Amino acid sequence: MNDKEANLIKREKQEWENKYSNTTIRDADFTTVSSMEVSSLSTPDTLNNKSFIKGIGFPGSYPYTRGIYDTMYRGRLWTMRQFAGFGSPEQTNERFKFLLEHGQTGLSTAFDMPVLMGYDCDSPRARGEVGKEGVSISTIEDMKILLADIDLGKISTSMTVNSTASILLAMYLVTAENKEIKWDKLRGTI
Repeated sequence: MNDKEANLIKREKQEWENKYSNTTIRDADFTTVSSMEVSSLSTPDTLNNKSFIKGIGFPGSYPYTRGIYDTMYRGRLWTMRQFAGFGSPEQTNERFKFLLEHGQTGLSTAFDMPVLMGYDCDSPRARGEVGKEGVSISTIEDMKILLADIDLGKISTSMTVNSTASILLAMYLVTAENKEIKWDKLRGTI
């Protein structure tokens, strides 16, 4: 490692340590499955890696090989989600609220086959499949009911869907707007 890279690592390490020291860390043991303590940071000194910045980097920094957050799960535990969705938007909303009241920190939405295939619930091709194996969502009103009384600015939402993802995302964004929640406050995956 040349002096230029060593100085860059030293500066980046100091910047990371400053961010890390100003973040609340959960009261927990950070160990491997073998009960070995996991350090909050490894550097070339501990890894003997000559291309540390390009190949590994720091937590919360490019190339994000060590995660997207400076403290990773030491500062905030990962999102806890249970895949849920069945029947009507009202039934699934009730289930979502139950899950959130019992410790879930995010939502994972299961959609029925007509939604996954892009059919409205009144399509002849949807007959017998509406609300089975997932929630039936055909309209923006359905989405509003699905997410009624849930703070989308605080809850991360996952929607397991492919071909109709853009439509459901649009419905989700409009629902957030109607709740006066800005898009940059939303979190989740689709």
